[in-house]
Amino acid sequence: MNLLFVCSENRLRSPTGEEVFSAYEGINAIGAGTNSDAETAVSGDLIEWADIVFAMEKSHKNKVSKKFKDLLKGKKLVCLDIPDNYDRMDPVLVRILENRVAKHVRLR
Repeated sequence: MNLLFVCSENRLRSPTGEEVFSAYEGINAIGAGTNSDAETAVSGDLIEWADIVFAMEKSHKNKVSKKFKDLLKGKKLVCLDIPDNYDRMDPVLVRILENRVAKHVRLR
């Protein structure tokens, strides 16, 4: 299963999602950002690749759904409601991600 994590700059939250979920068997994860200066900017190719797109905040979900409306048909776009209050790999952020993503993905 391919999971795409989206935040603003792809520096803290979405790279944490990528790192955490890439460790699970059967899951491929990539982080991306909505800003033009993001480490990896969200693109049509990434949307097409993903089975589920996880946006960290409503603003990210809105930007992704507006920009990639046609490519999102038949895909899940989920808002995790995780504010930009955490450092990369913060143990609290990792726990939140695992709990919220587990509602949408079977984790082994």
